[in-house]
Amino acid sequence: MRRRLAVAAALILLVATASMPLDAYVPPRIVRLAYEIEQRGVVYSWGGGHSDDPGPSKGTCKGYRGKIKPCPARRTRGLDCSGFTRWVYALAHGQDVLGPGNTNDHVRKMRRVGSPAPGDLVFFGKITKKSVKTHHVGIYLGQGKMMNAPETGAVVRIDDIARKKDFAGFYRY
Repeated sequence: MRRRLAVAAALILLVATASMPLDAYVPPRIVRLAYEIEQRGVVYSWGGGHSDDPGPSKGTCKGYRGKIKPCPARRTRGLDCSGFTRWVYALAHGQDVLGPGNTNDHVRKMRRVGSPAPGDLVFFGKITKKSVKTHHVGIYLGQGKMMNAPETGAVVRIDDIARKKDFAGFYRY
């Protein structure tokens, strides 16, 4: 019964959006904000975005294992993956709902969903009932894509979810 309802809902959505002019679709606020940040060319910085307030900040070299040596984070103003999602969610919700913690801290504030919607977060790592060991997060855009701050030397960008190892699931605030 649930499956039939889900299929029916998907068909209704498909028919409704297929008949809409392309410019009539309005993405969720979280997705719009993620695209706005991506357009700014914000660079990746290990630990960036974890100051008292969300947004770009200089990073840290504590725990850094990136390819670029020596670690550039202390002199680079930018965002890491969880700093990026923290900033977007703070802008969308009008307050810092995820807080300054890392991906492990953020996933604990959310609930797992089986059917993702644009704006949900996609986590990578291992999440069990006993432990949380995540290493990456991005904002789900739909169609297997995410917006993320991927690595040192890159800018906030769109990537295929399947390109990243250790998919842990979709989560919603």
